[in-house]
Amino acid sequence: MKIITIIGARPQIIKASAISRAIKNFYSDKIEEIIVHTGQHYDENMSEIFFRELEIPRPKYQLSVGSGKHGAQTAKMIEKIEDVLEIEKPNAIIVYGDTNSTLAGAIAASKIHIPIIHIEAGLRSFDKAMPEEINRILCDHCSTLLFSPTIHGYNNLLKEGFSSEITNKPTADKPNIYHCGDIMYDNTTYFSQKIENSECNYKNFILCTIHRNTNTDDKERLKNIFDAILELSKQKEIILPLHPRTKKMLPQMLSEEYVNKIYNTSSIKIIEPVSFLEMIKLESNADLILTDSGGVQKEAFFLKKPCVILRSTTEWKEIVEVGNAAICDANYSLIIEQTNKFLNNPPQSYPPIFGDGQAAKFICEQIIKL
Repeated sequence: MKIITIIGARPQIIKASAISRAIKNFYSDKIEEIIVHTGQHYDENMSEIFFRELEIPRPKYQLSVGSGKHGAQTAKMIEKIEDVLEIEKPNAIIVYGDTNSTLAGAIAASKIHIPIIHIEAGLRSFDKAMPEEINRILCDHCSTLLFSPTIHGYNNLLKEGFSSEITNKPTADKPNIYHCGDIMYDNTTYFSQKIENSECNYKNFILCTIHRNTNTDDKERLKNIFDAILELSKQKEIILPLHPRTKKMLPQMLSEEYVNKIYNTSSIKIIEPVSFLEMIKLESNADLILTDSGGVQKEAFFLKKPCVILRSTTEWKEIVEVGNAAICDANYSLIIEQTNKFLNNPPQSYPPIFGDGQAAKFICEQIIKL
């Protein structure tokens, strides 16, 4: 069976590693995987590190689409992915999450009747102002196999009219949906064991990541967040791997004097973006995590770290409901209040809401079976 995996952003490279590892270790005689990198986000140095340390096969196709407006970028991807599909004639394609690469892969495959396997299906922020929300919904509704990491995601699919019945001949009209657990839990468990005895350069710190354009491209929101970071840095060191978008927008959104204050505050350590394994190491050693990243929210939970979410919504409602994370948006007072609450009284329980760490094997077995 030939499967084409579509990736386009670094988080998708990480997610794909769980499936690639399962195929290599258990199903190499049954599944041939071909990786297509759209180049939606592409940094040669960072991508090289990710592929090497995550033990992923190199892409057979590098489409080199690059950044651009949503419509133009997605259109280029659809055209180039369709060319690959016509050459390779796969049995199905795998797409991950909610990027433009995900949407482009789903559209290209659906138009020429190639089954779509959507991993991370059913996730909803219920905010259609987010381009990712549109991508999720459209991709789900043209997929044949949908694998949801959470029971909330699975229930979202049921509410949208998907059937819970599992058939032996699913189609895009009558797809199969599964609650399978989270492949990122597979990954975090696997890779955290690899770095278990490695040293971290920082102790007693808060880890912070900011990259979402709703935060970086809004002067008021960005200043509120950094006001909170500056205040929190008075009591605890802040480690901030600075995303390229954030680095670019800081001097455009905020005054030179203010930006200099951020860079010159000794208890705020601004570092270059880190690899996945380095990120796991930082998360493992942090006292608390501030983030607007969906993936980092989950990794915080997997590694038993409280998380302050710098967004108005989250797709991972479970971690908020069980009290291990709090949505604070770009509200200065809420960020300070909730951070101090978590630092003074850290959550003690992290229930197993993301599966058993074997989601990739389950997904591969369903693909083979059908």
